[in-house]
Amino acid sequence: MPNLRLALCQTDPWVGDLAHNGDEVVRRSRQAAEAGAQLAAFPEMALTGYPVEDLALRSSFVEASRTALVELAARLAAEGLGELPVVVGYLGRSEHASAKLGRPAGAPQNCAAVLHRGEVVNRFAKHHLPNYGVFDEYRYFVPGDQLSVLRLHGVDVALAICEDIWQDGGRVTAAREAGAGLLLVVNGSPYERDKDDARLALVRRRAAEAGCTLAYLNMVGAQDELVFDGDSLVVTADGEVLARAPQFEERLMLVDLELPAAAGDRADGLPLGDGLRLVHTDLGGDPLPAPAEPVPAGIAPRVEDEAEIYSALVAGTRAYVRKNGFSSVLLGLSGGIDSALVAAIAVDAVGAPNVHCVSMPSRYSSQHSRDDAADLATRTGLHLRTVSIAPMFDSVMDALGLTGLAEENLQSRLRGTVLMAISNQEGHLVLAPGNKSELAVGYSTLYGDSVGAYGPIKDVYKSLVFRLARWRNEEADRRGEVPPIPENTIVKPPSAELRPDQKDTDSLPDYDLLDTVLDLYVEGDQGRDAIVAAGFDPAVVDRIVRLVDTAEYKRRQYPPGPKISAKGFGRDRRLPITNRWRRG
Repeated sequence: MPNLRLALCQTDPWVGDLAHNGDEVVRRSRQAAEAGAQLAAFPEMALTGYPVEDLALRSSFVEASRTALVELAARLAAEGLGELPVVVGYLGRSEHASAKLGRPAGAPQNCAAVLHRGEVVNRFAKHHLPNYGVFDEYRYFVPGDQLSVLRLHGVDVALAICEDIWQDGGRVTAAREAGAGLLLVVNGSPYERDKDDARLALVRRRAAEAGCTLAYLNMVGAQDELVFDGDSLVVTADGEVLARAPQFEERLMLVDLELPAAAGDRADGLPLGDGLRLVHTDLGGDPLPAPAEPVPAGIAPRVEDEAEIYSALVAGTRAYVRKNGFSSVLLGLSGGIDSALVAAIAVDAVGAPNVHCVSMPSRYSSQHSRDDAADLATRTGLHLRTVSIAPMFDSVMDALGLTGLAEENLQSRLRGTVLMAISNQEGHLVLAPGNKSELAVGYSTLYGDSVGAYGPIKDVYKSLVFRLARWRNEEADRRGEVPPIPENTIVKPPSAELRPDQKDTDSLPDYDLLDTVLDLYVEGDQGRDAIVAAGFDPAVVDRIVRLVDTAEYKRRQYPPGPKISAKGFGRDRRLPITNRWRRG
């Protein structure tokens, strides 16, 4: 049987930075060629970054992508890499009008191309377009109608893009019809909890359906709310995992594949299932024997749940800071669990010298909280300064005579003003410390603790915040390092400290109970009656549902943060602000 050395380039594209992304394709292609690869692949829309959202509707951007693709093919050849076929995703245009969708010729498409010997030798567009959750690709793109098959060194390689294997039929069954020996799928598949397990099960199922080995290449990094975890893998038709890349790391993964020989010629335009037609591209090359020195098949070990989630939060924060041109971050450090976890994430994302924190005590701030903030700064090496809000608070109180909740929220808003003033003066990006439990029920102050450009734990329930804090400290112990978060911060009852002896449980149910109900209502989309029928106190459920429904206006004004759940606040969950439906 012929052999093929495949290079899966698990990279981190930057949306809109065509020059940077092109440089990365050349750099990784050179590494692949030097390692003896016969075929190299890059992720979905690797040339433009993904997702491009409404940039797809800008003709100038589409044309820039198409031009950059042609220039990239020529550059690869000019730099001595033209003999290596390279599969790369880009933003393209449809050649024909789509009467079914009412879209004219030239409408944007989510495309990939094969570059070889200085030319773009094959182009194809994504066939199945996702239109659920964070995806709304029917807003932008026209689906493709071909199955591209490359004949290379005596092997037929079918090509697909991401959603093409997440939906039934389409290019998976077409690959079997075409007799492909390998199905290569380039992806921009965002991370969420437990998706690595779902991904492996999917790839195994699709490989069996296609009747051939399936190579699944995913990107890493992050774009706004979406985090990409890599986890590229190669699976045989009988489900054996031949190679698997680590999560959250850029990686050039090489794998030597023994594949069935291509069986005869098939005519271009041959009709296949699901309205697809065959487009065959012969790249030549004699069938190759097994290499004298096969590359070691690497299978990255899986990590525990908390480690995976924490890595996603760090990856999302790092990408948002760096890709938006910042080098440092700023946050309020209260001594509480939320700001402590955000500070630890920030240190791991951008380094302690680039993390600036402010302790902003008021008359209600406990000494132990101030001490915990100082202890965390010592443990991590981040910068900490103290700015008392007491004089500002007293001045406003004298002028307005506020009481109750208005008095409490004034403290939070003064802290937000201090943070934004320092940010403006010194150029740091402000991180907001709110967690998903608090955002769900509106337990936050607009223009106060919600100020910032990014919310690292926006999609993390409070009960998980505690687990992640404990995991991060345990991980430090395993590494022989100083745990970053003071134990007192983890064990003390959470409190906003905006009035004497305040505790979160004064205003909210116990977090374990709250988070369980929220998971059913937010992620599960279960109504009030269904949640009560599951055994929860009707009064508690009614209260939580009411708090969630009336806090939508606050969540709309909260900054973006990394999505780690099946349904995060933001792109995933789109409910009206003005809404009188109160039955859950």
